[in-house]
Amino acid sequence: MGNGTSLGRVRGLGSAHHGAHHWLVQRFTAIGNLVLMLFLAVSFILLPDFEFGTVTAYFSKPVPAMAMILLIVSTFWHARLGLQVLAEDYVQGAGNKFAVLTLLNLATIGGGAFGIFCIVRLALGGAA
Repeated sequence: MGNGTSLGRVRGLGSAHHGAHHWLVQRFTAIGNLVLMLFLAVSFILLPDFEFGTVTAYFSKPVPAMAMILLIVSTFWHARLGLQVLAEDYVQGAGNKFAVLTLLNLATIGGGAFGIFCIVRLALGGAA
Protein backbone atom coordinates (compact mmCIF):
# COMPACT_ATOMS: atom_id res chain seq x y z
CA MET A 1 0.00 0.00 0.00
CA GLY A 2 0.95 3.56 -0.51
CA ASN A 3 3.84 5.76 0.32
CA GLY A 4 1.89 8.39 2.10
CA THR A 5 -1.70 7.28 2.45
CA SER A 6 -3.13 6.98 5.91
CA LEU A 7 -3.92 3.31 5.46
CA GLY A 8 -0.45 2.58 4.12
CA ARG A 9 1.26 4.14 7.13
CA VAL A 10 -0.68 2.20 9.76
CA ARG A 11 -1.34 -1.15 8.11
CA GLY A 12 -0.35 -3.98 10.44
CA LEU A 13 0.66 -1.68 13.28
CA GLY A 14 -1.90 -1.19 16.03
CA SER A 15 -2.47 1.63 18.41
CA ALA A 16 1.00 1.29 19.94
CA HIS A 17 2.67 1.38 16.50
CA HIS A 18 4.57 -1.82 17.25
CA GLY A 19 2.38 -4.40 15.53
CA ALA A 20 1.59 -7.74 17.08
CA HIS A 21 5.01 -8.61 18.51
CA HIS A 22 3.93 -8.52 22.16
CA TRP A 23 0.85 -10.63 21.43
CA LEU A 24 2.87 -13.20 19.44
CA VAL A 25 5.56 -13.54 22.12
CA GLN A 26 2.91 -14.15 24.76
CA ARG A 27 1.35 -16.89 22.61
CA PHE A 28 4.75 -18.50 21.95
CA THR A 29 5.62 -18.54 25.65
CA ALA A 30 2.21 -20.09 26.38
CA ILE A 31 2.90 -22.89 23.89
CA GLY A 32 6.39 -23.37 25.34
CA ASN A 33 4.96 -23.54 28.86
CA LEU A 34 2.44 -26.16 27.76
CA VAL A 35 5.04 -28.38 26.06
CA LEU A 36 7.52 -28.12 28.94
CA MET A 37 4.84 -28.75 31.58
CA LEU A 38 3.67 -31.86 29.72
CA PHE A 39 7.25 -33.14 29.48
CA LEU A 40 7.91 -32.56 33.17
CA ALA A 41 4.54 -33.98 34.26
CA VAL A 42 5.09 -37.19 32.29
CA SER A 43 8.65 -37.53 33.54
CA PHE A 44 7.51 -36.95 37.15
CA ILE A 45 4.85 -39.63 36.77
CA LEU A 46 7.55 -42.05 35.59
CA LEU A 47 9.65 -41.46 38.74
CA PRO A 48 9.49 -44.37 41.22
CA ASP A 49 8.75 -42.06 44.17
CA PHE A 50 8.84 -38.39 45.08
CA GLU A 51 11.40 -38.47 47.86
CA PHE A 52 13.99 -35.72 48.03
CA GLY A 53 16.85 -37.97 46.91
CA THR A 54 14.94 -39.24 43.88
CA VAL A 55 13.93 -35.77 42.72
CA THR A 56 17.45 -34.43 43.33
CA ALA A 57 18.92 -37.28 41.28
CA TYR A 58 16.37 -36.57 38.56
CA PHE A 59 17.32 -32.89 38.36
CA SER A 60 21.04 -33.73 38.37
CA LYS A 61 20.57 -35.02 34.81
CA PRO A 62 21.08 -32.41 32.07
CA VAL A 63 17.81 -32.80 30.12
CA PRO A 64 15.39 -32.44 33.06
CA ALA A 65 17.45 -29.60 34.56
CA MET A 66 17.48 -27.67 31.27
CA ALA A 67 13.76 -28.34 30.73
CA MET A 68 13.01 -26.94 34.18
CA ILE A 69 15.22 -23.89 33.62
CA LEU A 70 13.50 -23.24 30.29
CA LEU A 71 10.12 -23.62 32.00
CA ILE A 72 11.10 -21.12 34.68
CA VAL A 73 12.30 -18.56 32.13
CA SER A 74 9.25 -19.05 29.91
CA THR A 75 6.78 -18.90 32.80
CA PHE A 76 8.19 -15.72 34.31
CA TRP A 77 8.47 -14.10 30.87
CA HIS A 78 4.85 -15.05 30.09
CA ALA A 79 3.67 -13.69 33.45
CA ARG A 80 5.57 -10.45 32.92
CA LEU A 81 4.03 -9.94 29.50
CA GLY A 82 0.50 -10.49 30.77
CA LEU A 83 0.88 -8.36 33.87
CA GLN A 84 2.54 -5.60 31.84
CA VAL A 85 -0.58 -5.35 29.68
CA LEU A 86 -2.76 -5.14 32.79
CA ALA A 87 -0.58 -2.42 34.31
CA GLU A 88 -0.48 -0.41 31.10
CA ASP A 89 -4.26 -0.63 30.73
CA TYR A 90 -5.44 -0.08 34.30
CA VAL A 91 -2.81 1.88 36.26
CA GLN A 92 -3.49 5.61 36.05
CA GLY A 93 -0.78 8.25 36.00
CA ALA A 94 2.65 8.08 34.41
CA GLY A 95 4.50 7.91 37.74
CA ASN A 96 2.32 5.13 39.12
CA LYS A 97 2.59 3.18 35.89
CA PHE A 98 6.38 3.51 35.90
CA ALA A 99 6.56 2.34 39.53
CA VAL A 100 4.31 -0.66 38.92
CA LEU A 101 6.20 -1.71 35.79
CA THR A 102 9.53 -1.32 37.60
CA LEU A 103 8.33 -3.48 40.49
CA LEU A 104 6.94 -6.01 38.02
CA ASN A 105 10.27 -6.25 36.22
CA LEU A 106 12.18 -6.61 39.50
CA ALA A 107 9.80 -9.29 40.77
CA THR A 108 9.89 -11.37 37.61
CA ILE A 109 13.65 -11.11 37.18
CA GLY A 110 14.21 -11.89 40.86
CA GLY A 111 11.80 -14.82 40.88
CA GLY A 112 13.24 -16.27 37.69
CA ALA A 113 16.82 -15.87 38.92
CA PHE A 114 15.95 -17.56 42.22
CA GLY A 115 14.29 -20.47 40.41
CA ILE A 116 17.23 -20.92 38.07
CA PHE A 117 19.65 -20.74 41.01
CA CYS A 118 17.72 -23.49 42.81
CA ILE A 119 17.72 -25.80 39.78
CA VAL A 120 21.41 -25.19 39.08
CA ARG A 121 22.17 -25.94 42.72
CA LEU A 122 20.24 -29.21 42.50
CA ALA A 123 21.85 -30.09 39.16
CA LEU A 124 25.35 -29.55 40.51
CA GLY A 125 24.67 -31.65 43.59
CA GLY A 126 24.87 -28.85 46.15
CA ALA A 127 21.41 -29.33 47.63
CA ALA A 128 21.21 -29.29 51.39
